[in-house]
Amino acid sequence: MLTWIRTGRTSAICVLVCAVLLVVQQAWFFGGWGGPEVATLVTDASYVPQALMFTVLAGRVAVSKRQEPRTRRAWQVITVAFGWQLAAHCAWFAQSHFLHTTGYPSAADYCFLLFSPFMFAGLLMLPGQHRRRRDRQRLALDALIVGAGGFMAIWYLLLGPILHAPGLTMWQRGFTAALPIGDLLLVLAMSTAMLRRHQPEVPGPVRLLAGSIALTVTADVSYSWIQLHGGYTGGSWPDLLWLAGCFLLVLAADQQYRRPRHPAPRRGDRNAVFLLPYAASVAAYLLLAEQSSHLPLDPYGGMILGSAVLTLLVMARQMHALRDNREMAVTDGLTGLANRILVTERLEQLAGQPVRPGRHTAVLLIDLDRFKPINDTFGHEAGDVVLVAAADAMRSVIRGGDLAGRLGGDEFAVLMPGLPSREAAGAIATRLLETLRMPVIFGEHVLMVGASIGVAVRDDPDASGETLLQQADTALYAAKRAGRGRFEYYSDVMDTKAREAELRHAVADDELVVYFQPAVALATGDLRAVEALVRWNHPTRGLLGPGEFIDLAEETGAVVPLGAWVLRRACQEAAAWRAETPGADPLRLAVNMSPKQVAQADLVETVQTILADTGFPPNRLTLEITESVILQPDPLTISRLEALRNLGIQLAVDDFGTGYSALSYLRRLPVTVLKIDRSFVTGIADDPEARSVCEAVVHLGEAFKMNVVAEGIETPDQAAALIAMGCTVGQGFYFHRPLPPQETAALVHKRFAPVS
Repeated sequence: MLTWIRTGRTSAICVLVCAVLLVVQQAWFFGGWGGPEVATLVTDASYVPQALMFTVLAGRVAVSKRQEPRTRRAWQVITVAFGWQLAAHCAWFAQSHFLHTTGYPSAADYCFLLFSPFMFAGLLMLPGQHRRRRDRQRLALDALIVGAGGFMAIWYLLLGPILHAPGLTMWQRGFTAALPIGDLLLVLAMSTAMLRRHQPEVPGPVRLLAGSIALTVTADVSYSWIQLHGGYTGGSWPDLLWLAGCFLLVLAADQQYRRPRHPAPRRGDRNAVFLLPYAASVAAYLLLAEQSSHLPLDPYGGMILGSAVLTLLVMARQMHALRDNREMAVTDGLTGLANRILVTERLEQLAGQPVRPGRHTAVLLIDLDRFKPINDTFGHEAGDVVLVAAADAMRSVIRGGDLAGRLGGDEFAVLMPGLPSREAAGAIATRLLETLRMPVIFGEHVLMVGASIGVAVRDDPDASGETLLQQADTALYAAKRAGRGRFEYYSDVMDTKAREAELRHAVADDELVVYFQPAVALATGDLRAVEALVRWNHPTRGLLGPGEFIDLAEETGAVVPLGAWVLRRACQEAAAWRAETPGADPLRLAVNMSPKQVAQADLVETVQTILADTGFPPNRLTLEITESVILQPDPLTISRLEALRNLGIQLAVDDFGTGYSALSYLRRLPVTVLKIDRSFVTGIADDPEARSVCEAVVHLGEAFKMNVVAEGIETPDQAAALIAMGCTVGQGFYFHRPLPPQETAALVHKRFAPVS
């Protein structure tokens, strides 16, 4: 049976059949068809398939590996309880319509009684989160309040009358009292299970179990009351409640099986759940008031009224205390904004809502610029003043339904639901930037602050709150890199992980291409060398320059395989030119090498392998390194560079003069070429300071017996000035732009091919 019902379609059919049976029975009851005997037969017959289905479905949950072990153990006990229900309904149907037995208590009554203790144990075994001792005590008190309220109702309706009912033997009296006590245990266990939820919301199966028990207890109390006041007959109105409760058990077992092992959190309903103890207290006092209505006002009425009012006031005071505790738990103590806990909760709530056209949800992540220098220079007190001022500024800008929170340090978040457009988020971000660009008075000091903002607009309905926050953080990082004091929208292009994977795929799928920029003799224009420059032939964005992806490659480490690929492809192309044009032997090839490549332990072996595979001679190769490599070289770096130099490879310092080069290291490192950065060449014709720097680099190269190459030459005046300084080699748009491999091959052939 369990194997047959494992498929989702089969279990759905079973649930549908049970629903049809319930509707038929309800229609039969309200239609009054067939007389009392037929109504009793239809009702009793409806129980058996319902009980069979919820027992089988519960057994499916009890053996399912999809469930957590604790959940599985709890449902194993619940399945036993359901089994007693099935036995009870089968026995009742048999004894009512075939055996015609009338003894009390019957076999069916005993089976019904056994349902309660097993169900009680199973409900208490349902998993909940680990709790502190104080939380467990509070949970027990809440459950006992609910149980006490239920006890008062059951005592008034059943237990009291049972003790004085005539014509019952001691055993029958005790058995009759045991049934409502079992119901009281179920109320106690169900309230415990609902209050001890392990998710922000009460899980759906637990809700259905609670609804079933509520209907069952109501029907049991009604049945016992009818028995005490005239006798129960089958097919009467308590059967409507029992059958509805059975159908809820079917739904609960089916939904528990379908429930994911780790369901995504949804918006909680904790307020409704925590009202259970208060609702039970109010119900108990209403019952007490109804029973004491015939008593004289003096003294009983005033005392009962005073007790009820006093209890209600204590309950109201406790609810205020709970709200105050909640606010303290989710509020940042310094700024009064929401803290990370509340921001995270609200984010998950917003992420659980459907995406609607014309209604957008945005997350703004804000980081204060220049906060650390203020904190370090003037102390934490000044930093606190800045944070409080920033919080006040945010309150003055955001809308009434928005939530501003401090995540920690100088990082803030603003959640904005229900925006009319994506651009509205940018407009609010702009106002925040203007408001946060403010002076803050601290004693005699005026502290100037600002902010950078990352904006993530929710477009993907499956994106979690954590994902939205990560997207806003990515956009914030992009805003900082772009110069701070601005905001950036998140886009997939910013996704570091996705872009890294895309970049690595580009290397593997041969989407990269190497361009070559010629370097010439400044005096004659003769071709001396070519520098390899990588481009990305992106399938959707077109040809991308290195500025679009090299920084990402450096950050993620993808620059190591990327750099090896560029070196191999450049050597292949240059080796082909040498083979096709014998006169091109003097041409040098320059390839850039990142600091991460220099730090690789197998650098020398990688370069040797590439040269051997491509056949390019090492004495015609120049590897260009940045100033960061020569600033603080460790012994291993020096040994790698010396090993490359021993192979005959020349080493050049690229963009020389833009960093903080230590001249002492130039003497220690095997560097033979200095490249003047284009930023100095740009103003060489009319800026005396730029001219002085260039001239100093040229003389420095002569002092260290190094060759000097100028980059970024764009005008004849710049070339003439460099020649006057003594610089002999240069490259730039004035001579050649970077050329694709085919055009570079044609240029090499034109310059070096022998004249026929």
